[in-house]
Amino acid sequence: MSFALAGVDLAYGKGAKALQDVGLAARQGEQIALVGPSGAGKTTLLSLLGSALVPTAGEAIILGRRAAGLAAGELRHLRSRIGTVHQAPPIPGRQRVVTAVLAGRLGRWPLWKSLASLLYPLDVAGVRAVLERLDLTDKLFERCDRLSGGQLQRVGVARVLYQEPELILADEPVSALDPALATATVRLLCAEARARGATLVASLHAVDLALASFARIVGVKGGRVAFDLPVAEVSEAHLHELYACEGEILPTLAGERPADLRAEATEEARRAACC
Repeated sequence: MSFALAGVDLAYGKGAKALQDVGLAARQGEQIALVGPSGAGKTTLLSLLGSALVPTAGEAIILGRRAAGLAAGELRHLRSRIGTVHQAPPIPGRQRVVTAVLAGRLGRWPLWKSLASLLYPLDVAGVRAVLERLDLTDKLFERCDRLSGGQLQRVGVARVLYQEPELILADEPVSALDPALATATVRLLCAEARARGATLVASLHAVDLALASFARIVGVKGGRVAFDLPVAEVSEAHLHELYACEGEILPTLAGERPADLRAEATEEARRAACC
């Protein structure tokens, strides 16, 4: 099991709950898309899965560990097994792309190697290979503050691919990319996760991209899981109910879901029923 949440609540201070009675689990290697309106709790859910937050009620087991109560060293080790792609990557502007990507493995390196890497990049060839998959090879030694928003997002993706974590969490990883590049980047994330048996959970505002790329779709609304379905079972009624709030454009099912994903979703459902 990659993670398991049961009856999870999360509140900031004495304010309203950001997550309410969330139950969600994934086997190692599953790929899940989170969809839902802005402010639904998707980013908070990803932060909890990444052990940056702990529940105020309920139980959260991530990669076999309960993050709540872990000693500092144990928590660092758990986080080194998790890779997060942020919508706005927290990368210093003066940092070179090669160093930003190498930072993906800092949690697994000894202190001396981490410090040495800041002065002299230790695996330029490895970083170049990852950047090539994202069409960023020419930016290897570019400063990050000279990149466009879309290029910086792809550097964030490259850092997680270089890290090779067991659990990949992607929070709106392609929001600054054009549709063609967004599709290619999400497909790359899915392919890399599948090749290494890593679990992938991605929050996407582009519902059509989520439906075209993931076998399992989880709708989030008001801090709760509204539905958790194989992609073949997601209907326009599900989406309309999910997005039926003021100011939201109601998505539609523009086309057929790819046959391979429909088959994958059917197989996922069959295995879940057997477990």
